Amino acid sequence: MDSLIVGIDVSKDRLDVHVLPSGEAFAVARDAEGLAALVARLHAAPVTLVGLEATGGFETVVAATLAAAALPVVVNPASIRAYAQALGQRAKTDALDAAVIARFLEAARPAVRPLPDAQTQLLADLTARRRQIIQMLVAERQREKRTTHARLKRSIGRLVAALEKELAELDRDIDEAVRGSPAWRAKEELLTSVPGVGPTTARTLLAELPELGQLDRRQIAALAGLAPWTRRSGQWRGQSFIGGGRSAVRASLFMAAMVAARHNPVLRAFRQRLIDAGKPKLVALIAVARKLLTILNAIVRDDKPWRTA
Repeated sequence: MDSLIVGIDVSKDRLDVHVLPSGEAFAVARDAEGLAALVARLHAAPVTLVGLEATGGFETVVAATLAAAALPVVVNPASIRAYAQALGQRAKTDALDAAVIARFLEAARPAVRPLPDAQTQLLADLTARRRQIIQMLVAERQREKRTTHARLKRSIGRLVAALEKELAELDRDIDEAVRGSPAWRAKEELLTSVPGVGPTTARTLLAELPELGQLDRRQIAALAGLAPWTRRSGQWRGQSFIGGGRSAVRASLFMAAMVAARHNPVLRAFRQRLIDAGKPKLVALIAVARKLLTILNAIVRDDKPWRTA
């Protein structure tokens, strides 16, 4: 029997399933009984890949259930959407979406990586919520600067105070989560041994990039969206650029790179060499962020802290 590729579109109440190469399509309920039936059905045949598109959290239990049943699960929303657009897929139904997911898996064969455990997922959710609170604080403070009416200023002040209190509580929750795990505590100490990397960056990497230390430098750069994309066609050479990957990780690394470019002697010298060679400052900063990630990846892989010598 041919190996099967399975695309699953997840909605609130049901799962639409499309199987290749047969083209078989069916649906099950998104509940314990439906998931059990789906697992039993997939176990009855050789399955190469099972793909889901992230749908606001509905996919979490589905992905965890399939992974726990030793099925090769991939959750890749951005690439699947881009693939659908490339196909010119304008019509949108759950059954059609499941077929597109299956076709994407068949064409791209994305790598299967372990899903984060419950503890890692909780840390990721806490750090994501922290980013949201900071974004709201920035927005309210900008409104406060533009507002002249005393009544509105008081309203904004109350909201800013409430957000600052929530941010402090989230920081305590994140600190307790990291300090409560000996493995995470050890990794945080390794990461923060690098000048320029503080607790916020370290915890973002723990939560959002659990593959750190397990992949080579090119793979980890691609996951973070720091691998350059080359644009060439015939004699034409376009400017390389970065993108994709995990935006929260990339943003955190950029902030760390800005600090490291001033206070880390190795990365400061690296940035200066690039600027002396005529590289634009932004290009040099991206290179510093990528080199910083390479260093952090090696530190976690080798279980050895930063040393300047």
